[in-house]
Amino acid sequence: MILLQSPSRFLLQILQDRFLSGDKGVDIDCHTVEFDDVRYHIQFSMRNPKLMVLSVALPLPPPEAILYDGLPLGAIEAIKAAYGPVVQILDPPKDGFDLTMKINLTKLPPDEEQRNAVLTQIASVREVVLGAPLKLLLKHLASKTVAPNVDKLVALVHRPNESFFVAPQADKVTVVYPMRFQDSIDIVLATSFLQEFVEARRTAALNNAPSCMWSPAPPLELKGVPSDALNANAGFVTFVVFPRHVEGKKLDKTVWSLLTFHAYVSYHVKCSEGFMHTRMRRRVESLIQALDRAKSDAEKLKKLVNGGSFKRLRLLAELEE
Repeated sequence: MILLQSPSRFLLQILQDRFLSGDKGVDIDCHTVEFDDVRYHIQFSMRNPKLMVLSVALPLPPPEAILYDGLPLGAIEAIKAAYGPVVQILDPPKDGFDLTMKINLTKLPPDEEQRNAVLTQIASVREVVLGAPLKLLLKHLASKTVAPNVDKLVALVHRPNESFFVAPQADKVTVVYPMRFQDSIDIVLATSFLQEFVEARRTAALNNAPSCMWSPAPPLELKGVPSDALNANAGFVTFVVFPRHVEGKKLDKTVWSLLTFHAYVSYHVKCSEGFMHTRMRRRVESLIQALDRAKSDAEKLKKLVNGGSFKRLRLLAELEE
């Protein structure tokens, strides 16, 4: 199994190259898109090569997801806590984007290890922003409390017009994913993959992992949710997270794993489909080779029948008679 990485490799490479280039550099104005339709607009100017303007567009939220000034709950506080004086939030953001930040590379720490850590954190802005509400809920779980002024069921956006649901309690947090896929083959593969995923959780080696369940119908935690939000063609996956899963450094890993679970499943479904196509092509090639060999043997036999060797044998047989 392959886990997706939190930092955007493209964004991280630009940040590192720009810092190492010193005062030299060229104007940069480029766009890039990541999975689940997270879009970036990156701008550098030669007039001030150490200032970067980064705009981020998040997936289009569904009606059930609640945003605050276009951002998830706690996103602004999470950005300030993660980046400190390096990042300044511009209000309002640029047209077509949900967040615009000015990043001052001259305020990066002088220590190389700390500097790389900050640059990696900046390249992980997707996790910082989209994962802010989930991180807030799981932080309270670590202290066995419930975040104040939070509903019993919270809808968090993670894909365009799609959300997953979090039910926070003092002793556990339940996370439910309605699994949707566009392609009919993906639906079949994803359903099989998720059922095997649940079975794998029951092995002794994964006893400490969050409990995992799959069902074709919405679980009880989603009672009262609008029917449009429950339109899942590959069933529903439920994780139950306990305080031991969010202790210390486990928190960030748990947040990222839950935030990108659908992308994780989609990635492995496409890999499985590609693997099967490869096996099918190899099988077809082997059958074609077998037919070619059979055709070659048939042509040799035909030449033998119509050739001079067969005629001489027939003549000898007539003379003996």
